[in-house]
Formats: sequence, structure tokens, C-alpha cells
Amino acid sequence: MTLTTKFKPLILIPAALTAFTLAACSSDDDSSDALSCPKDVPAAGTKADWTLPGKTGSLAVVAPTDDTAPLITVNGPFSVDETTVKTLKEGDGDEVTEAMDVQVCYQGVNGRDGNTFDNAFERGEPAKFNPTAVVPGFSKALVGQKIGSTVAVAMTPTDGYGPTGNEQAKIQGDDTLIFALTIVDGY
Repeated sequence: MTLTTKFKPLILIPAALTAFTLAACSSDDDSSDALSCPKDVPAAGTKADWTLPGKTGSLAVVAPTDDTAPLITVNGPFSVDETTVKTLKEGDGDEVTEAMDVQVCYQGVNGRDGNTFDNAFERGEPAKFNPTAVVPGFSKALVGQKIGSTVAVAMTPTDGYGPTGNEQAKIQGDDTLIFALTIVDGY
């Protein structure tokens, strides 16, 4: 079965359930107002920048660009035994550390069903947060990367929401999560 993500209304993930908190960016700094996430999807037939066979199923990711959002295709259900981070395009900015805040355009997809559960690209605005305030797998995709990088990550359930999952986002405790993201700013 091939499942291609479709843009759906976002489900914001409550901080009470886990440390993974992504919210639309807000800042008093006028320069951040100019930052945006592209909403257009890649053209049909665009070659994947990353493919990954899983423990079950497989994954194909078309990287986000300056003009397009990512396209994450799950052949599945997809699962992994080990979190895998792939730098799709290295940026030329400062290296992301745990001490800095970042602004990130991202799309999160559930490997079980291929559904998007959160999507800053769809909102058109990057989310602002600290790399220590997100699930461990998302933090692994950020820390050590350079500002401007595009990155994909397929994370184990342990590096996602763990055994309790996230009911509001329809994430079960054994779901593999996939993110494609662009680190647009950091400070």
C-alpha cells in the first residue's frame, strides 16, 4: 500500500503530554516577520532526495526548497529500529546548539498511516523553539546542523512520544515518526 501525505488541518501538540512543543512563531523582532515557509508542493514525479527502507515499509522524502514544501511518501506501515537523521542540504549558517532557539519549517508524518500530524509549511510560518523542548528525535535532527540546512529524520517510538503516544495527534506509542524540515534561523 502506498500512502502519500495530504495537507490536513494541524493538530497542535500539547506540552502537557510531552516536551515536544511547536507553536507558530511570534516575536517582537520585525526581522522574524519576513520569515515564511513555502506552501507549494513539489511537481508530480519529482525525484526523492532520500529513500529509506525500514524494519517494515519504506520512506521517500522530497526535500523542501525555497519555493516548495517537502513531500513525504510512506509505503507502509513504516517503522524503524534506529533513529536515522539525513542532512538533505547543508546550510551555511551557525551550528545549532542546545542553548539557542531556532525557527524551523517542518512537516511531521506518522509512519503507521502516512498521515501528516503537524505542518508549519501548511501554516506558512516557521515555529520557534529550543531544541531541548522537542521530542528527542527532533532534537537529534537539529543539534549539530547548520542554520539553512534541510534535514529529514525517521525516529523510533522511543525518540518520539514513547509508550504513551499522543492521543490528540493520533500517534500511538509504537508509531515511527518522520519529519522533513528546514532550519531557517537561530539565535
